[in-house]
Amino acid sequence: MRHIAPALQVKLDSGVTTLCRCWLIARQDGVTQGFTDHDEDILLGDVTCRAGTGLSGSEVSQKHGLAVDSSELSGALSDETLNEDDLAAGLYDAAGVELWLVDWSEPALRVLLAKGSLGEVRRDGAVFTTEMRGLSEKLAQDSGRLYTTTCSADLGDGRCKIDLTSATYRGNGAVTALAATSAFRASGLGDYEDGWFTAGKLSFTSGANTGLAVEVKLHRKSADVTLDLWQAMPHVIALGDTFTVTAGCDKRFATCHDRFANAVNFRGFPHIPGNDFVVRYPVQGEPGHDGTSLQG
Repeated sequence: MRHIAPALQVKLDSGVTTLCRCWLIARQDGVTQGFTDHDEDILLGDVTCRAGTGLSGSEVSQKHGLAVDSSELSGALSDETLNEDDLAAGLYDAAGVELWLVDWSEPALRVLLAKGSLGEVRRDGAVFTTEMRGLSEKLAQDSGRLYTTTCSADLGDGRCKIDLTSATYRGNGAVTALAATSAFRASGLGDYEDGWFTAGKLSFTSGANTGLAVEVKLHRKSADVTLDLWQAMPHVIALGDTFTVTAGCDKRFATCHDRFANAVNFRGFPHIPGNDFVVRYPVQGEPGHDGTSLQG
């Protein structure tokens, strides 16, 4: 239940028109930004809600039960507020959002209308549109451990325990030639076997994409070392750009055992029978399907 200050309630009951909406966006990197659909900046606490951004919001749709509340925000990309580079870098992914109804003549009089996080962001030229998902959206997400044949841990995390700071699993390189928008030849990785960095993480340490990371789609080693990335970077990759890249894992038991000698920490269930096993019928002489015990 919302608490509305008595002074604000008096103005609402009087049909006052000095109301506007303000959005506070808290990014994952700790930056908090404010926006408003009013024609002047508004100070909420220590955050200035910027006007003149073209920001507008759709009607907030609130539902009964645990259905996900939703609305949309749209506005103009601007270097001074919300810019295309920050969007492309993922700085607004899962950012927290608060929507306030504010009396612009007395900003201390305000009420929180909705709270949630940013969802999908769409861009069309200099305009962006993003969905605002309510708090109940998290309840719709799958959680808990799944019983799968592949590993549920990520390479190098606390459950996997592989040390990705080791030179065995981490390489440093530089771009020597561009093969495509998201593919290039690199130096510094000649000592690693073919495919070692496939599905690994590449982080740029210099150039226009410094600090940004992306997954490696394919690592090939022939006469030269070539890295294909899963997606194009926000900025053009340039010759001489340096990076670090960590080993990749396809999460199969054989890879965990043979490549990393880490089978003791494998977090999957590689011997679970699949659907094809369930629907097959007994065949004399075929192990596992001739009616004998699977334990042998």
